[in-house]
Amino acid sequence: MPRHIFRLILVILVCVVVGYGAKRFFTVNSFYEYGHYRGDSVADIASDKPKFKGVGYCASCHAKQTAEWSNGVHNSSDIGKIVKCEVCHGAGGERDVLGPFEASATGADHPNNLKMVVPTDTRKLCTFCHERMTGRPLQQRQIVVADHAGTQQCIVCHNPHSPKLNLTPVAEAAAQAGDPIVGKAKAAACAGCHGAEGVSRNLPGPSLAGQNAAYFAEALKAYGTGGRNNPMMSPAAQGMNAEDTGHLAAYFSGLKCEAAPASDAQAVLAGKAIASKCTACHGADGRAGNGAWPNLAGQSKDYLVNAIKAYKGGARNNGMMAGIVKDLNDSDAESVATYYASAACK
Repeated sequence: MPRHIFRLILVILVCVVVGYGAKRFFTVNSFYEYGHYRGDSVADIASDKPKFKGVGYCASCHAKQTAEWSNGVHNSSDIGKIVKCEVCHGAGGERDVLGPFEASATGADHPNNLKMVVPTDTRKLCTFCHERMTGRPLQQRQIVVADHAGTQQCIVCHNPHSPKLNLTPVAEAAAQAGDPIVGKAKAAACAGCHGAEGVSRNLPGPSLAGQNAAYFAEALKAYGTGGRNNPMMSPAAQGMNAEDTGHLAAYFSGLKCEAAPASDAQAVLAGKAIASKCTACHGADGRAGNGAWPNLAGQSKDYLVNAIKAYKGGARNNGMMAGIVKDLNDSDAESVATYYASAACK
C-alpha cells in the first residue's frame, strides 16, 4: 500500500477516535432526552429567576397604586381584562445573557439595580389597546385618537392605574341631598349674580338652573375650603354648612335652564367640532352623564369664555381642564362657548 494512502487512512482513524471520544466525554448525558435538546436545561430554566415578578412584588412598595389598580377596569376578570404592572412599566427583573445557550440568574432586578420604566407618552401606550379599530371587541373602550383630546396626554383625565373616569364620589354628594323648598328661600341671596330662577342671562355669574347637584355641592365646598378662589363666592360659601349646600343643590338642579338663541350658525358649527374634546366629561350635547361634572348646555357664553381663559391662565387650578383648553385660541373659545350657550337644556 502506498505510504500516502496509509497516512490518509491513519488520519481518518484518528479523527474518528477523537470525534467519538469528544461525543463520549464532552456531550452532556441528557442531550437528546427531549429531541435535539439537553434535558437538564428544563430544570435550569425552571430554577432561573423569573423576568416578570408579578403584581404582588410591586404591592409591597406601591400599595396606593396597587389598590387603585385592584379596584379599576385594568383588573376586571369579569370581562377578561387584566393589565398588570409590568405591561406598562416593563419587567421587574432581567437575566444576564452569557452566550447563545446559557442563562444566568444573576441579572439586575428592581429596585436593587434596575429602574423600571415610567411611561411619558401615554397617548402612544394607551392607544395600543384603546384606539378604535375595525374588528376590535366593543367591550374594550375605544377612541378615535385625533378627535378624542388632541395632543393631550391620557393621564390628564385618567388615573393611569384605574383609567375609568370617576373623579368625584357622587354617592357621597347624593347622601347630602336637601330640600328644594328650603333651598329656594336660601337662593334669594344668589339672584344678584345668578338670576332669580338660576338663569344668569347677562349677569356676571354662571347659570345654576339645571346644574348637576353633586357637581354644585362639590364646587360650593371648594369655594368654602379655598380649593376655588373668588372674591364674591368664597366669603358666601364659607358661611354655609353641608345642609345649606344640599338644599341649594336640590333647588337649582330641579330648575329648567334656558338656551340662548343661536346668533352665529357658523360659530355654533365650529364650536361643535371643538367640543369633541369635552364630551368625555360634559356629554355629547353639553349635559354631563356623570353628576360629578357640570352641565354646559345653556350656560352663558361670556361666562364660558372667561372660564376657559381662567383655566388657561391658571386663575382656576384644575389639571384636567388646563390640559384640555391649553391649545384653544380666543376664536376657538368663542366658538365652543357659543355652541354650548345655544345647546338645548333639560
